[in-house]
Amino acid sequence: MSGAFETSTRVCEHPGCELAGQYRAPRSPDSLDDYLWFCKDHVREYNLKWNFFNGTTEAEMDAQIEQDRVWGRETKPFGRPSEEQRAWQRLGVDDPHQVLGENATQNPGKSITGTRRLPPTERRAIEILEAKDHWTKVEIRKQYKALIKILHPDMNGGDRSDEERLQEVVWAWEQIKESRSFKD
Repeated sequence: MSGAFETSTRVCEHPGCELAGQYRAPRSPDSLDDYLWFCKDHVREYNLKWNFFNGTTEAEMDAQIEQDRVWGRETKPFGRPSEEQRAWQRLGVDDPHQVLGENATQNPGKSITGTRRLPPTERRAIEILEAKDHWTKVEIRKQYKALIKILHPDMNGGDRSDEERLQEVVWAWEQIKESRSFKD
């Protein structure tokens, strides 16, 4: 864990030293990937004297510190629209999530559009009753009663034009009533 390169065949680059140069040190702040190779004593001496900001003005040093504060990535001030925001504005979209529609901010794990696994007959029954697959039997029964009041000839002034639809609604409720897929 000393940082020594045990297999190095280099000689220490300190003038007059003949020991193995097993430790590397950056040549200058401008070329951090170019190294000088020293023995252990001379790399310590070099590191004590080495200053990244040597030869820079205070303004350059402050600029470097400011850039390092954001990991070298340019930041944009709030309020000024970015290039992406201007592109959305040209399309007449204030919020990019509008492109996805009304479900843009819905939890993807709880979709209301019917992602629950149900047998085909129960899925068809839910569609006929215009219910949601996450409703309880009590909620579905309320929907069933509301549809019966609209479709039954005794309730709509004797109009028999919706008899087929009424039969479908009754069939759908029978499927749901006997199902174990919905909570009571």
